[in-house]
Parts: sequence; C-alpha cells; structure tokens
Amino acid sequence: MPFPFAPEQYETQLTEKVERLKMLLEGTSMPEPDVFRSEPSHYRMRAEFKFWHEGDDSWYAMFDPAEPKVPVRVDQFPVASKLLNQLMVTVRSSVLQDPQLRERLFQVEFITTQQGDALITLIYHKPLDDAWEACGRHWQEQWGFPVIGRARKQRTVLSRDYVNETLTIQGREYRFRQYENSFTQPNAGVCEQMVGWAQRHTQNSDGDLLELYCGNGNFSVPLAANFKRALGTEISRVSVQSAQHNIETNGIDNLTIARMSSEDFSNAWLGRTESRRLREWAVSDYSFKTLLVDPPRAGLDDDTLALARNFERIVYVSCNPETLAANVRALGADYRIEAAAVFDQFPYTHHMEAGLVLVRT
Repeated sequence: MPFPFAPEQYETQLTEKVERLKMLLEGTSMPEPDVFRSEPSHYRMRAEFKFWHEGDDSWYAMFDPAEPKVPVRVDQFPVASKLLNQLMVTVRSSVLQDPQLRERLFQVEFITTQQGDALITLIYHKPLDDAWEACGRHWQEQWGFPVIGRARKQRTVLSRDYVNETLTIQGREYRFRQYENSFTQPNAGVCEQMVGWAQRHTQNSDGDLLELYCGNGNFSVPLAANFKRALGTEISRVSVQSAQHNIETNGIDNLTIARMSSEDFSNAWLGRTESRRLREWAVSDYSFKTLLVDPPRAGLDDDTLALARNFERIVYVSCNPETLAANVRALGADYRIEAAAVFDQFPYTHHMEAGLVLVRT
C-alpha cells in the first residue's frame, strides 16, 4: 500500500526519527529532545484520493511511487479521522448511484476536524454546469457537510469553503477557520502538542515576537499572549484572510498579520530594499527579540538567515531536519540550542517534524 500502516512498528520508527535528528545535529549543543507521539490511528484530519473508474465500479485510489501508473484501491484509510473514513463510504455510495455526480469525477478531497466539521471537494475533468450544481446541492444536503466542485478554471462553492476547528493548547481552547486549498497541520493532536511546546518555551518573554510564514495564525494566535506585541508575515492571501478571522474570533488584541513574503520582509527589514508597507505596519516601533519560523522544506534562505541573526531567541519548527541542521550550522557559534523536540506528525513514514529553541550565546 502506498501509505503504510504498521502500529506494531510505531515505537521503533519513532526512535529512529529521534536518532536521526541527533545524528544530523551531532556536535552541536542540542540537549535530549522532547518527543511528542501521535495517536496510532485516526490522527490525520485531511486526505485526498484519486477516484478511479473501472466498468460499473468506481473507488478511491492511491499510487505507490514504485509503480506510479498502477492504482491501489483504498476502501478504508486507518490513518485518517473516523469521520473522514465514514465520509469516504458515504460519498462513494452516492457517486455509484448518481451518474451526474460520477461522470468524469477524478479526485475527492476531504477536510475534517476534531469537533466533527467537514468539507468535501469533488474535482472533475468536465465543466460544472447548472445540472451538476443542482446535483451537488442535493448531495450536500444528504451528506450534511459543505461541498465544493472544481474543474479546469472553475470553482463552485455550494455553501462555504472552510471548516471550523478547535485546538486545545495548554488547557485553553482556540478556534481556527481552515480554508479549502490552504495549508493546515494535518495531525491535529500533534499540532496541539507542537504549539504547546512553543508556547511553554516563550512564556514571560521580553520584547516582541516576529513570526515568518505564519499561515492562518496556528502559532502566533496562541503565542501572542506571551509577548507585548506580535507581528506575523504570510504571502498567501487565503491564509492571511483566515488568520485575520482567527485573531478576531479568539479575542487577540496584540497581533498584526502582514501580507508579505519572508524574503521581501527580510530584505526590507535589513534596509536592502525600500518598503512602504513596513512603514504602514510601523515595524520600527516593535522591539523584536524572539523570531518564530516554520518554513517550507527548503528551510531559511540567506536573507532570512541574515534577519534571524538579529534576534536573541529563535524558535525554529521544521518539516525537513536536513535543512534545519544546515541552517543551525550556518548560524554558527552565535547560538546555542536551549531546547529540542520531535513531533511525530506523520507516523509510519520517514517524514519528521522537529523543533529547536536557539538562544544567542
């Protein structure tokens, strides 16, 4: 199967991930990392599947990288939430009985939440007309969750294009709006632990917080209370929209979101380029001492590393330990690792989420 599920191997695989992080950061000041485990099953809140047609039958499919042209049938997906598995059965049953729903359907995407909300996206190799919309509205009512239809250059939202999630961080509930086709952490339980770890390591902080790649405010909304003021930057318009909603919903009054890439912000903040927007956001009025980054797999670029060297503390969460280690070595002896963690977002795979707290020496 393209997505392995082996609960009996969980502890062994997790130990291997911890040892891998230690090996990558060998020779640094890294202390023994905290390890945050995932639930062994039903931990993944979102999934997408190809929808394969074969004669009168249709089913969900995934593909093994070793045989990328051979579909592997998926009737149940034990790593995904129980609600997502229920919806897989419900949606497939409906597709099989409705030709309008089935015709040229090639992908289905599900987003679910811990509180029982869900969003279903149906993606087609055909234009979506009024007949499809009427069909979609019928099944949306039957399924009890919002539906989105997608086709080439077409997106039909039948009611809403987001789910509402609640994450419990160190005993407090935070409400988040998560939009379709935007990034969110797939393992909600480990996400709660990850944000809680960052929150604990920034308690009673001096100065202000800058977060780059802030997304929908997943970190900055809960962490803002630890600082006098906080500023987050994010390039995705949808994520900024979501973050603004989440700030208001959670009653956060000291956090501002700036729509700007980390590279552009770094260059402007370092004085290499002019930026009217930095003046509009009154960035010079902040007293930044803590930087939080959760970058893409490529890690921090040279400009962002140059910016990072201006901070007393860096909280670095990474989905790629190789680039994390390279960035830490680039920062050199100016920083020591005060705390480390492994967050097992993706059990039964080699993927690993890691966190470091770096403090200026």
